[in-house]
Amino acid sequence: MLRFLARALGLVALVGAFAAAVIDGARSIANSEWSLTPLGAALGRVAPAKLAALPALAGRISPKLWDPVLIDVLYVPTSLALAVLGVVFMALGTAGRGRRR
Repeated sequence: MLRFLARALGLVALVGAFAAAVIDGARSIANSEWSLTPLGAALGRVAPAKLAALPALAGRISPKLWDPVLIDVLYVPTSLALAVLGVVFMALGTAGRGRRR
């Protein structure tokens, strides 16, 4: 059951990565310049309150987690972040398949 859930989440993340890449590609063609949507901008559109609460949450865990780590992660292109997340979930969903029959 957990492998199915991991594969399903991985597939949803990969579909999101493809959609983000298509949107960025269309925007790049329309503007005649290369433009990628950072993860922070996408999260700001989807859940602005959660994004605003992220620095306080990271500060409670570790003060150094916000500035060097999460700031850099929020500048990663959305399509790349979702693709990496999708591949990780797909790998988790297929791990151990050869052992059980």
